[in-house]
This record gives sequence, C-alpha cells and structure tokens, in this order.
Amino acid sequence: MATNSTLLCIHRDPAQLSLLQESGYELVTATTGHEGLRLFMSQPVDAIVLEYHLGLLDGAVIAAEIKQVCPEVPIVMLTEHLELPDGALKSVDALVTKSDGIHFLLATVHFVLNAKPAQLRDDGKPRPRIPLHLRRLGELRKGPSEPNPIQLATNDKGAPFSPNLWRNIRNGTIQF
Repeated sequence: MATNSTLLCIHRDPAQLSLLQESGYELVTATTGHEGLRLFMSQPVDAIVLEYHLGLLDGAVIAAEIKQVCPEVPIVMLTEHLELPDGALKSVDALVTKSDGIHFLLATVHFVLNAKPAQLRDDGKPRPRIPLHLRRLGELRKGPSEPNPIQLATNDKGAPFSPNLWRNIRNGTIQF
C-alpha cells in the first residue's frame, strides 16, 4: 500500500513506529518536542504522530503550537494511558494508547488522512479552503467560530470522527 503521505513522528523511540514506514508512509522523525517543532517549520508534512510524554515539553504543548501555525494538519496523540490532564487533547484530532497496538495507530493515521472534514461551520457558512502555503506560513488563523477538532471528533452531526466510527475501528469491524 503506497500512500506517499509524509508523517512527522515526534516520539522518544521512533523505531517503535516502523510499521508506519513499512505501510508506505514517509517518516520524518524527532525525539524531542523542540526538534519536532523545528522539523515541522522546515518541511511539509501531511500528518503528525505525537507521543504525549516527551520530557520538558509534553505533547499537548507541541500540539497547541502546531495548531496555531497550521490548524488543518491532523495530529494523532500516542500515550501510555487515557488519564491525561484537562485540556491535553484540545489540539489533537485523535488519541491512541500504546496498549491499542501499532495496527490501531496505523488505522487511525489512515483515517485522519482520508476523512473529509465537515463542509459547514457551526454558523452554516462554508469552511474556507486555505492553500497549504498560506496555512504553513501562519498567515491565516483558525477563526473563533470554527469548531475545535475534538468537538468534530465527538459530535453526532455526521462529522468524520464520530464516536461510533472510532468504536468500530477499535473493535476491528472497519477495514481499510
């Protein structure tokens, strides 16, 4: 399965994510949050796999910084357990625990790269299509009326990240 998508993997041990590369993804790896932010600003990526426990800068801080520059890039947070501080998930699009396994991470990455976002904002206006080069430069920011990606992940209004779909991915009834 050749995907040609580039993933920025910010993880203490990127070798643990080798299945992503074996599945056709190009990997750009960093072992610290600072290094990950530097790589993010220096080269284009299609999605980010981000470990929560990184040391000085935790994954929530890194995700928030990335979303300020490019709110459209999907971020998959990888963590040891589901018990995270309040607000830790406000800037991520999906959460995978290490106990879910690398295949669930692969399915989640595939999903966030291929799911189509809702076409209308909460106020009924169409979502703007922002060219990637403008988003990357941080010239356009997410407007105050746009929903948080976690809200998209948990509402039942036909959003791509419905709880039912995640449940089906988790229990293996959805195949790619």
